[in-house]
Amino acid sequence: MPGVEIGDVKKKYGETEVIHGVDLEIGDGEFCVFVGPSGCGKSTLLRMIAGLEETTSGTISINDRDVTHAEPSDRGIAMVFQTYALYPHMTVAENMGFGLKMNKVPKDEIDQKVSEAARILKLEEYLERKPAALSGGQRQRVAIGRAITRGPDVFLFDEPLSNLDAELRVGMRVEIARLHKELGATMIYVTHDQVEAMTLADKIVVLRAGLIEQVGSPMELYQDPDNVFVAGFIGSPAMNFLKGFADKNGVRIPALGDKIYKVKTKLPEAGGELIVGIRPQDVSVALKKSPITLDIRERLGGVSYDYLTAPTGERIVVEVKDDDPVEEGASVSVELAKDRIFLFDAKSQQRIR
Repeated sequence: MPGVEIGDVKKKYGETEVIHGVDLEIGDGEFCVFVGPSGCGKSTLLRMIAGLEETTSGTISINDRDVTHAEPSDRGIAMVFQTYALYPHMTVAENMGFGLKMNKVPKDEIDQKVSEAARILKLEEYLERKPAALSGGQRQRVAIGRAITRGPDVFLFDEPLSNLDAELRVGMRVEIARLHKELGATMIYVTHDQVEAMTLADKIVVLRAGLIEQVGSPMELYQDPDNVFVAGFIGSPAMNFLKGFADKNGVRIPALGDKIYKVKTKLPEAGGELIVGIRPQDVSVALKKSPITLDIRERLGGVSYDYLTAPTGERIVVEVKDDDPVEEGASVSVELAKDRIFLFDAKSQQRIR
C-alpha cells in the first residue's frame, strides 16, 4: 500500500545513536501521530522523512519511491512547523502562494490554489491582511494553507499547536481533523500531547529513547498497552500503578491493605512481584475508616479527580462525579474493577497477558 515506508532507519550524531533501527509503514491517506516525551526522537524521525536530517542508515520511501537521500524539495512533502514562519510584509494570499511563485507557477494557477486553500481553511476574508493583523490560530491556518497549495503527497506537522493557548488548541485540533477528512491526504503529526494523539490519529506511534514502544490505533493502545510506559503515557489522567504480589488466590495489593483480587491472567509463582495498573475511572471510593486518605479533589465540572494517598505512600487517582459526598481529608476505602486490572512484570515492565 503506497504511503510512507521506513526500513531499519538509524540516526547518529557522531558516535551517538539517537534513532535505533525504526521500521514503520504508514498507509496512503492515513493520519499517523508520533508521540512521546521530550527527547524521544519523534521530531528527529519526522525531519528525516522531510529530508531536513540526514539518514545514517536504512531507507525511507514515499509512494514506493526511495527518497532516503533526496532533497526535501524532491520528496513530495510539505511541512508545518511549530513556528508559523510567515513573511510579515506579505499578505495572507502572498504567503500562501509564495512557494508556487518561486517555482514559476502561472499566476492564474496560484490564485486558484490559494483560493481553494482559503476556502478549506475558512480564510477567504483574511486574504488581504498581513500576519500582524491575525490571531495565532489564524496564522497557523495560513501556514497550513501554504502547505496545501503545494499539493504534497505527505503533510508533516511538527508540534504545530504548541504556541497556541488551550482554547485555540482545541479549535485547531478540530480544524486539522476536518482538513484530513476533506483532503484524504497522508499526514504525519508530531506531538508530546497524548490528548492530541488520541483525538487526531488513525495510527499512533509511541516512541521512547529512539525506539518504537508500540504502534496501533488510539483505542488499541488505550485498551491493550504492551508495557508500563505505553499504559502510563496513553490516557489522561494517567493510569495508576501499584505494587502487587502474586498470590495463590490472585493478586495481593499492599496499598489496599493486602486486599486480594482474583484475575484471569496467568500469574507467576506465588510471591512474585508485579505492577498493578488501573485507570482512574475503574477505581471507586467509599467513606470508611481506613489508612487511605483523600488529599485533594480536582474539580473540572462534570467530573472530578480525587488524589488519594495509601499507607504505602503510593498515590491513587480516582475519577468521580462532581456531586460525590466524600470530602477532602476523609478516610476512604478503595475498590478496583477487577476485570479492568492490568498486570505487568515488575522487572521488564512488559504486560502479563
